[in-house]
Amino acid sequence: MRLAVVDDRATLLTEAGPVDVHRASEGRFPADIAALYAVWDEFRTWAGAHPTAAVDAELPLPASLGAVSPRPPQIFAVGLNYVDHAAESGFAVPEAPIVFTKFASSLTGPFGELNLTGETVDWEVELVAVVGRGGRDIRAEDALDHIAGFTIGQDYSDRDVQFLGAPAQFSLGKSFPGFAPLGPVLVSPEDMPAPEDTVLECTVNGEVMQSAPLSDLIFPVPELVARLSAVATLMPGDLIFTGTPPGVGFGRTPRRYLRKGEVVHTSISGIGAMAQTCA
Repeated sequence: MRLAVVDDRATLLTEAGPVDVHRASEGRFPADIAALYAVWDEFRTWAGAHPTAAVDAELPLPASLGAVSPRPPQIFAVGLNYVDHAAESGFAVPEAPIVFTKFASSLTGPFGELNLTGETVDWEVELVAVVGRGGRDIRAEDALDHIAGFTIGQDYSDRDVQFLGAPAQFSLGKSFPGFAPLGPVLVSPEDMPAPEDTVLECTVNGEVMQSAPLSDLIFPVPELVARLSAVATLMPGDLIFTGTPPGVGFGRTPRRYLRKGEVVHTSISGIGAMAQTCA
């Protein structure tokens, strides 16, 4: 299943073209995707009658696409979840997931402008898991039953703010408006490629900055769900930013940050791509 938010309405992307969920279900399911997550299991059964569109199917105009979970109850973000990213950042490989949050006001759609907040704004491509069925103490082997799907996220970071003082201010440095673009679509777990075939990539003005398979995760998605739900109750619509691979500007010599006019293109195999122009 592939789902998008088109003009603020939940829209299935099918072989026959876009399907407005609320209209096609004759009002059974809401147009608001945030409300749709609350009845996800029932919706997923209904949506199964509509064959999924191909990955390269034509999407609605970028300007009409919104974040696939615009009002998440909680946002979990995982740091240093790739060995080489931990190394380039100067940290040891973590023995347990490092968890922080991005504040919800940073969320935005998959296309548009990124307003730079200073001279050290950095890129971080991430796979984002969206919770469909909530719960606590979820076993790793059951975790994907609780995931509505996966999407692309950028964890834009103002490094000056992030590393101002000790300890670091991860959440503040990553939560300016527009620092969490999300999209362009939600893809259900069964329609995702295998982790070794799921490549995360970020380019800046066409230059490849990050490229790595999802199989390089230290803590894979099922383990993250199990560990997070052992502490917090997961709720429908929650977001889990699963971490970024190596290649961020902060880890380069010399360091490299975003400049006005540059275009950041972010893609993940099986999901698609999104883009922001720095302003």
